Amino acid sequence: MGNTASVKTEASDSVEQPATAAPAPEAKPKKICCACPDTKKLRDDCIVQNGEGACGKFIEAHLQCLRAEGFNV
Repeated sequence: MGNTASVKTEASDSVEQPATAAPAPEAKPKKICCACPDTKKLRDDCIVQNGEGACGKFIEAHLQCLRAEGFNV
């Protein structure tokens, strides 16, 4: 019976899985709200200060960034 206990211990020790077996981090956010934070901030700041009509280049830059991330906008 003593051999059975040592076999179980050896088996459990050899079955260890690395803690890094989690899925790889995603390259892009799944949600559009989290994508392109830099262009989003610039766009939002411009709209707050100057109104939407004066911020076309920031809006378009943000849309281009979102498209590059795979969003259909």
